[in-house]
Amino acid sequence: MKKQADIVKELSNRELLLNLYFSQLIFIVIAFILSIFLFEDFLDLLNLFDWDVNEIVLYGLLPGLFVVFIDIILMKFLPEHYYDDGGINHRIFTSLNIPHIFLLALVVSLSEELLFRGVIQTSFGWMIASIIFALVHFRYLNKVVLLVSVLLLSFLIGYMYEITQNLLVPVVAHFTIDFLLGIYYRLYRE
Repeated sequence: MKKQADIVKELSNRELLLNLYFSQLIFIVIAFILSIFLFEDFLDLLNLFDWDVNEIVLYGLLPGLFVVFIDIILMKFLPEHYYDDGGINHRIFTSLNIPHIFLLALVVSLSEELLFRGVIQTSFGWMIASIIFALVHFRYLNKVVLLVSVLLLSFLIGYMYEITQNLLVPVVAHFTIDFLLGIYYRLYRE
């Protein structure tokens, strides 16, 4: 059986990116299908978005910036192989320009938070959603630092949603983390 790193090496940058976008489309489709069965009305899912700027900044943006700060410090001081996810993040982010990183971070944060916080957490609770979110990032399962990082991040983002009940909070936190770390990979980890 091939290792993930070997599979990644066989894919072109374009194929890798298309696979990423396809996985996000699957998350959106699953979120909409589950919402049909789990919510009384489809609009219940959309009503989870609240444009409360104070909540978004305090519970989304600021914790997202803090996570990025901690991640960059850890990347500076820990051996590089601790953050190696099979080359996926490096390949994706170093091949994109900053506007495309913005778009990718937006798509990923919206699709993943719609499914994991908007549907799964709303229906089954914070713990289940956080564990499933971490497990979906299976490429981190054999990397201790990445696994602990995604578990802590999952519980943090889930908790932020739990206390605000505002889906824009985890979306903004997730976007901030992915976008800024994507830029970091693009500019400083080539």
